[in-house]
Amino acid sequence: MYYALTGFAALLIALMVAVNGELNAFYGLHLATAIIHVAGLATASVAALLRRERLFALRGLPPVLFCGGAIGYLTTLFNNMAVGRISVTAILALSLLGQAATSLVIDQFGLFDMPVRRFGLRKLPGLLIACLGIVFLLQNGGTGALVPALVSLLSGVTVVVSRQVNAQLTAKTGELCATFWNYAAGLAVSLAALLAAALMGAEIPWGAGFEPRVWVYFGGVIGAAVILLSNLCVSRMSSLVMTLIMFAGQVFGGVLIDALFFGDFSLRVLAGSAFAFLGLLLNAWLDRRGAEGRPPQSDRR
Repeated sequence: MYYALTGFAALLIALMVAVNGELNAFYGLHLATAIIHVAGLATASVAALLRRERLFALRGLPPVLFCGGAIGYLTTLFNNMAVGRISVTAILALSLLGQAATSLVIDQFGLFDMPVRRFGLRKLPGLLIACLGIVFLLQNGGTGALVPALVSLLSGVTVVVSRQVNAQLTAKTGELCATFWNYAAGLAVSLAALLAAALMGAEIPWGAGFEPRVWVYFGGVIGAAVILLSNLCVSRMSSLVMTLIMFAGQVFGGVLIDALFFGDFSLRVLAGSAFAFLGLLLNAWLDRRGAEGRPPQSDRR
C-alpha cells in the first residue's frame, strides 16, 4: 500500500510543479511562493481542525524538528526558478538525481535514524547510467540551462532533507500536525524572503489582481497532500527505494504533462528519463541483493 501511495504522491508532484509554474508566471517568483504556502497552510489547517488535531501540544520537542518547512520553502523556490527555462520533465529528473545522491549519503551514514546501507562499487554502474540519462535530458539546452539545471539538482537535496526532518516530526506529532507546521514554517520564511526582496528593490507585482484560471492557486493544496503522503510513507521504506518510486511517477508524469499541456514531447527526453530510471532501478536491485546477503543486525548501527 505504501508503495502505491508513494507513486500517487509522485504523480501529484509532477502536477504541482506545472501548476506552480503557471502561478509563478503571473505573480513572479517571491509572491507566487508566498501564495503557494498560504494555500498549503490553509489546507493543512482545515484538515487538522476536521480531525480535531492538537496542533500546539508541542512541549519538549526540539526546535530543529520544525525546520522541514523552511527547507521545503527552498524546494518550491528552486522549482519556480527552473519552470519555463527547462522542461517539467527535466526539472523532475534533475531533482530526482539530487534526491538519489542525497539518499545514498543518508543510507551510507544512517542519518536521520535510518538503517545503514553502505555504498559499494556495485552501485556505481547504476549511477553512471542515471547520469547518462540526465545528459540526454539536457542535451541542446545550451549554457542557459545551467542555472535551472543546478537549482533543480539542489531541489532534490532539499526534498530529501525536508522529508526526513518531517518524518521525525511526524513520529512525535502525527501526519496532519507535521504537515501544518511544515507549511507554517515555510510560510514564515517565504514572507520574510518576499519582504527582503521588496526592500532590496525587486519588482513585486502587488497590483497584479486575481488570475482568472483558479486552478493555478491549487499548487499549495496539492503540496499539502504530497507532504501528508510522504510523511506517512517515508519511515516505511529505504530512502533510495522511495526515490526510485518517486522517479517513476514524477518523471513519466512530467513527460505526460509536457506533452498534453505544453505540446513539448521529445523522444530524447523520454529516452533520457528511461536511462535515468534504469540506473536507479539497477541500484535498488543491487541494494536489495546486498541486503539479502547480510545478516539482519548489520543494517543497524
